[in-house]
Amino acid sequence: MTEENAFEWPITIYYEDTDLGGIVYHANYLKFFERARTELFRSHGVSLQEFFQLDVSFVVRHIDIDFLSGAKLDDQLVVRTWPANIRRASIDFCQVLVNNAGQALCKAMVQVACVHPKTMKPIKIPEVIKSEISK
Repeated sequence: MTEENAFEWPITIYYEDTDLGGIVYHANYLKFFERARTELFRSHGVSLQEFFQLDVSFVVRHIDIDFLSGAKLDDQLVVRTWPANIRRASIDFCQVLVNNAGQALCKAMVQVACVHPKTMKPIKIPEVIKSEISK
């Protein structure tokens, strides 16, 4: 998957997402990106809950984020998500929040690690997840 065929998840900015000035509070961008990654998995038939029951979990290991322009109350936006690099026990996701004009408001590179949920030790990403996310 590349930026050209990135998974897209729509976001509407609600009052609860904003600060007193009607601008999205910075921590909420992380929530938008998390939801988009979860929906990307779901769109490929990967149930994170089912894998959790098989002792496979994903946790955020590292985030680089660039806030470019503030999103505002009632904005209709899209989070574009694609895997940039899939390794043995981690995936790097590129994520961009864009407005209707295609302007990037926020960009992030998010590394998620595959871990055993009880020990929190890295484990190999199941091949079915790798193959589905690579499509």
